[in-house]
Amino acid sequence: MKKTKFYLSSLALILSLNLSAAIQPRLEYPRPQFERMEWINLNGDAWTYQFDFGKSGMENKLFNSKGFEDRINVPFCPESPLSGIGHTDFIDAMWYHRTLDIPAGWEGNHIILHFGGVDFKSTIYINGKEAFVHYGGAASFQVDITNYVKAGQKNDLVVSVFDDVRSRIQPGGKQSRRLNSYECFYTRVTGIWATVWLESVAKNGLKNCRITPDLDNSQFVFEPKFYETNDKATFTVNVKDGNKTVASLNSKASDNAFLVTKIKNVKTWSPEHPFLYDIEYIVKEDGKVIDKVKSYAGMRKAELRGNQFYLNNKPYYQRLVLDQGYYPDGQWTAPTDEALKNDIVLAKNAGFNGARLHQKVFEQRYFYWADKLGYLTWGESPSWAMDWTNPVAARNMIDEWAECVERDYNVTSLVVWSPLNETWMDDVDGQRQRLSRDLYFTTKRLDRTRPVATTSGGYHAGFDDIYTEHTYEQDPVKLYNLLKPIDEGKPYVQFADKSWAWQGEPYMIDEFGGIRWVKKMHAAEVAPESSFWGYGKDPQSLEEYYRRLEDQVNVVLSIDGITGFCYTQIVDVELEKNGIYTYDRERKFDMDRIKKIFSKSREQAKKEVADMLKKTNSN
Repeated sequence: MKKTKFYLSSLALILSLNLSAAIQPRLEYPRPQFERMEWINLNGDAWTYQFDFGKSGMENKLFNSKGFEDRINVPFCPESPLSGIGHTDFIDAMWYHRTLDIPAGWEGNHIILHFGGVDFKSTIYINGKEAFVHYGGAASFQVDITNYVKAGQKNDLVVSVFDDVRSRIQPGGKQSRRLNSYECFYTRVTGIWATVWLESVAKNGLKNCRITPDLDNSQFVFEPKFYETNDKATFTVNVKDGNKTVASLNSKASDNAFLVTKIKNVKTWSPEHPFLYDIEYIVKEDGKVIDKVKSYAGMRKAELRGNQFYLNNKPYYQRLVLDQGYYPDGQWTAPTDEALKNDIVLAKNAGFNGARLHQKVFEQRYFYWADKLGYLTWGESPSWAMDWTNPVAARNMIDEWAECVERDYNVTSLVVWSPLNETWMDDVDGQRQRLSRDLYFTTKRLDRTRPVATTSGGYHAGFDDIYTEHTYEQDPVKLYNLLKPIDEGKPYVQFADKSWAWQGEPYMIDEFGGIRWVKKMHAAEVAPESSFWGYGKDPQSLEEYYRRLEDQVNVVLSIDGITGFCYTQIVDVELEKNGIYTYDRERKFDMDRIKKIFSKSREQAKKEVADMLKKTNSN
């Protein structure tokens, strides 16, 4: 029985259990570091859609649509149950429509249409006219539709989507290129998958503002950009600690401005103490406030010194978990804001201080909760599914990645960029090295404040600030012998004959473990248990699971040359059954015991590994 059939048959039950989300989903403001009061959430079932399997929508002039026959619940992709559709076969093209009611009071302002994410190519039509084309399923984007709409009237919005993950010229992450999910490849995501909203902004309003924390000099550096500028507009930045303003700066509203605000008695941000300063931006013209934006920032410094990662000028050991950001009812989209927060709470309760956000660019609300709760994050692109030897594919990825780096530059919790995951194919005319180089230097040009681990595991092509390796060796003694430094301190490199050599960079094991443990099948699963994905032979008891897990973690913690780890993974995802929690976020294990394992001191781990090796040698 195919999964598609099951989704359709169980759809009524799922939607009844998520009634509030289905009627008005995801109503929270989607961009917490740049929040305006005057906005309109466009999520919900006011959208209609039509699949375009023949790719004939342009010939049929669907851009002139006044509405299609069937409804879809945005921002959930049509493959997801929460969309109201649950169509999991391939959808290479589709069209959306909804009306836009522009308030009459917005006349004279910029009217900005925001898309949190549309996979992959999207063309935006307003009242039958093409307003914008965007490439990139992971990147958020905005469209200034001021010249296409009429305030105080209804306007027709049509979105055309093309998304062919089988083409190999677009990033797709873990989306399956087969009909159904298999191994560690999951249900596809087509079209709109994140919040859509409208904003009204004054002509000389603030477009964006970069925030760079400078801990060593106890200051924030602000770089504002405006929609338009003139000689009358002024810009104010207020930095607050609760109700107290700790810094304030006024300047001319100029795109050339670099504003530096000194902070006395500075408070730093860390996972242990996630303090955030509130920030207020105010734009005035002739003394009158024309734009006001709320933001926040943490004072933290992420850097590398020698072979160590430092946070706020102190060595810091990263205990990360792999998080793929999939949900059984929403695919790439969390059903609620609370679900995003809960994923971080679950990980912290398991002993992790951060996550490698794997093969997906996460929602800005996720980063908000990471900032608020104190949780390190690594940003990664959905690079899998792409043929990096194809120049068009490489261009698609680099452009999309640049947009993602720009969008999340201000995120406090984000400490490392890691665009590529496991590039396995042999180099072809230097294209693997070229792509790695281009991604590294593109990232560095956009952000000089964070380390870049260009390629996580697989074949390394150079251009890495952090050298990362993967291993799923299950036997702890073999794992120790694999990872212990050899040849003048050189670490384990899985494919040394295919990779650039380690040059003394900080070294991390950013994938290991992955022990399969099936607590229960998820409701939507019909595959035989033999097809479930995990690493090594299944433990025969919970006690064997705990012992194997603890021994593996001990080994990684005990080796001085390893400066951090990432365990695979936080939750099961579809057929992949190696999570600490189930796919629907239920406990699989004794969480007190799990937390003690992942939060154990390195000194204690060394003692236990020494005892393990002594016992092994005596046998």
